[in-house]
Amino acid sequence: MAREKEPLSGRYPVTFGEVELLRDLDRPDGWLLTMDGIPQSYVDLSDPTYLDFTYVQLMAEVIDCLPERPLDAVHIGGGACTLPRYISAKRPGSRHLVVEPDAGLVQLVREQLRLKSVPRLKVRVLDGRSAAGGLPDDFADLFVLDAFSGATMPVELATAQFMAEVARILRPDGTLLVNVADGKGLAFVKRVVATIGGAFRHVALLAEPGIFRGRRFGNLIVAASPAELPIGPITRRAAGGGVPARCVSGEDLTRLIAGAHPIRDGDAVLTPVPPPDLFD
Repeated sequence: MAREKEPLSGRYPVTFGEVELLRDLDRPDGWLLTMDGIPQSYVDLSDPTYLDFTYVQLMAEVIDCLPERPLDAVHIGGGACTLPRYISAKRPGSRHLVVEPDAGLVQLVREQLRLKSVPRLKVRVLDGRSAAGGLPDDFADLFVLDAFSGATMPVELATAQFMAEVARILRPDGTLLVNVADGKGLAFVKRVVATIGGAFRHVALLAEPGIFRGRRFGNLIVAASPAELPIGPITRRAAGGGVPARCVSGEDLTRLIAGAHPIRDGDAVLTPVPPPDLFD
């Protein structure tokens, strides 16, 4: 049997710039993918259940609370396909549609990070809006939105019109997970939650306590569903993780986002920018 190709550290040109692939000195099969100095993805090729980024761990905590069965998942934002690898390892038989607009990045991940080893995974080189518009109703159990331009979430993927598309694509008991970055005051994430709340009856917000308090810039995870979310298990798993996190839902979440207006196509929205030393 031929030995799998060993990834090579280095800088690689992709469609929208340049990425750097770095070996983790603490984990022989761990690899970090960065773009413009900003960490984008981490994968362990020999252990896809190992998750290095805290926000990805939070997404996984929510996924692990869903009914135990294979999932049909849509992922907007590909990177190194960390979550598809995780889900396939934990839930054999799952199917993944990954949407990534950077064709060069997709090719790099195929060549260097063994993307073909992930079963039942398809990649479409498209932007998120175009890809979602082409998907049928009731297509997915899980919709993961983890798309960034640099360190900010594209506003066109945070509008009421796009969330209506996501709600159409998800099955009646499906789950949406959104990665949002924000800083002091959480003005942007509050508007995103208000927007998602217009399309989904049940919504929760997860993050480390310091991010909730506005002490530092960081990632927050929005979970939403037409059906009731397993808030109790999610709350316990988030609190007991390697980096303890809070889960806010119900009336507490309503109070947190009070006064925030949903985002609509064409709105002028100021997206949060991380401090310049955040990734040093």
